[in-house]
Amino acid sequence: GVKPDTLIAKEAGLEIAPRGHIVVDETLKTSVPHIWAVGDSVLVRNPILSTKGKEATWAVPLAGPANRQGRMVADIIYGKERRYKGTYGASVVRVFGYVAACVGMSEKMLKAEGVPFSVVHVHPGSHAGYFPGAKAINLKLMFNPNDGRIYGASAVGEDGVEKRIDVISTAIQGNMTVHDLADLELCYAPPVGSAKDPVNIAGMAAQNVADGLVKQFDWKELKDLQDNPDDNVVVIDVRNPGEVQNGVLVPNAINIPLNDLRNRINEVPRDKQVVVSCLSGQRAYYAYRILAENGYDNIRNLSGAYKTYSAVK
Repeated sequence: GVKPDTLIAKEAGLEIAPRGHIVVDETLKTSVPHIWAVGDSVLVRNPILSTKGKEATWAVPLAGPANRQGRMVADIIYGKERRYKGTYGASVVRVFGYVAACVGMSEKMLKAEGVPFSVVHVHPGSHAGYFPGAKAINLKLMFNPNDGRIYGASAVGEDGVEKRIDVISTAIQGNMTVHDLADLELCYAPPVGSAKDPVNIAGMAAQNVADGLVKQFDWKELKDLQDNPDDNVVVIDVRNPGEVQNGVLVPNAINIPLNDLRNRINEVPRDKQVVVSCLSGQRAYYAYRILAENGYDNIRNLSGAYKTYSAVK
């Protein structure tokens, strides 16, 4: 972690938060008149968790916010009316050939704050699959399932990762929802994107959850199910047999390819919870809807399907 070196501020009488960060107001002014503070050592507003009547703060040591804070304070000192809206935490790192980026609240943070949320995992390509060179983007989106508000996102891949997180960061700052992500108009040409951009796909997956079209089963729940078997839960893998041979989801999964599901639907028990999965989630969603339309009501869709579970199990 990063520990703020604020001893000089403490000795000067500035208010310091329990973990050593300098406390500032919305104009970045400290508790001592005529002293402002900006940058990595400042405790700033968390605009994602802040609500009317209850402000939330966090420490986000990033160069982008620090530079903008410095400019804003200069404006304030020279008489301009400025207010710092807060830091959203958009960040990126490259490790050899991979890029990882995130914005907003992580799943761990939301749990720590006791905020109800849902998560979708999607694995679209960085551009159209029929154009050579497309790379998978492993994208995770956290959101409020009731109103679709976006809490945060993270992604890992070899190409196009930071572009998608930048779009979601802009959407969060514009108070957009997952429904808006599904409808965003973004640049498309086969070498650089898809007709349904990864941001659109993440929004559509989240929209399906928010609209009640699908209920999810998290990879952690599946892992727990393997550690603690439950005879009342059955896993249906709707990938083709060749795909299953290349990688088994879980040993006790029943393989019924999606194209065969309607003809073999009687093999799916009605008296147990059914968890459906495929390679990345799309076919499992279709299977979920087929089962739902045939009267099954205790169904879950494994979020991110085999691609997510095989990477983290």
